[in-house]
Amino acid sequence: MEGKSRVLIIGVTGNLGHHLAQAALQFSHPTFALVRPSTFSDPHKSHKLHSLSSAGVTLLQVSLSLSLSLSLNFSLKNGGTIFKKNGSLEDEESLMTAVKQVDVVICAVSAKQVLRQKFLIQVIKQAGCIKRFIPSEFGLDPDKTRISGMDHNFYEQKAEIRRFVETNGIPYTYISCNFYMSYLLPQLVQPGLKVPPRDKVTIFGDGNTKGVFVKESDVAAFTIRALDDPRTLNKVVYLRPPGNVYSMNELVEIWESKIGKKLDKVFVSEEELLERVEACCIAETPYPDNMEMVFIYSAFIKGDQTYFDIESSGGVDGTKLYPQQNFITISQYLDTLLFGVRH
Repeated sequence: MEGKSRVLIIGVTGNLGHHLAQAALQFSHPTFALVRPSTFSDPHKSHKLHSLSSAGVTLLQVSLSLSLSLSLNFSLKNGGTIFKKNGSLEDEESLMTAVKQVDVVICAVSAKQVLRQKFLIQVIKQAGCIKRFIPSEFGLDPDKTRISGMDHNFYEQKAEIRRFVETNGIPYTYISCNFYMSYLLPQLVQPGLKVPPRDKVTIFGDGNTKGVFVKESDVAAFTIRALDDPRTLNKVVYLRPPGNVYSMNELVEIWESKIGKKLDKVFVSEEELLERVEACCIAETPYPDNMEMVFIYSAFIKGDQTYFDIESSGGVDGTKLYPQQNFITISQYLDTLLFGVRH
């Protein structure tokens, strides 16, 4: 594994984080995962961690709040042995211990925790050994979205982290993968449904604006390929795989061809969709349920995933950089929904 960066993944029990760890192992990177000891009390998460540990991931157990004020106990699992340092340690010390063991840090925490990355970034700067940081973005480019004031600071906070990374001089790669396939696509972009429609479908706007869906495991594979690539240093890596960029009209056509039936189409104008977004705000619909309409508006009305050219934006196209990387297409994914089976 000479020449392969040592990778620390934060958020490894999440869906994407788990795929990132698996991909890092697949590409022969020495892989570390930062986890809370309390995580082992959750049977599902504990199973994931034991599975990753058995596969070769080194688990660094830290009572981590990513907060400057909380103290913690630190334990390190290395080579099957648990070393514990009892007593009160500051987060900075335990994080520093973890960060200094690796070359690359990938953060895959939830959107609710995105601003907590600031403390991690400060530790990375102080450590001075990290040659690449990949923050928790993995969605639309927050610098390209055009829905200011509608998203409850969802993208503003991610952009704030970008500026914090850049101001602190941290070498970075941002991954802009747009939508995960597990979000909106399982119900064919039909809010309120759990499976694709068989009779009637709602199309937002004129149905011609294109969105992008990428399977989480493919996002992870592209991310791991990018982390040692000099072409992606201090760049945004955009993922728009061929076969994964479709308008709502095209999505419906693909689904109709699979079920052998035409659907009744109901068109919802931009104005009507904005009214629905406003209604969610008035009703104080809880996060993340209040974001569904906002994301649909951003992608399929404003075209925030596809309105700009990648190269002229200063970014790089991940699918062009790594043409050898296989990926699941939208059509292949929809095949798994024909009988209500999702993978």
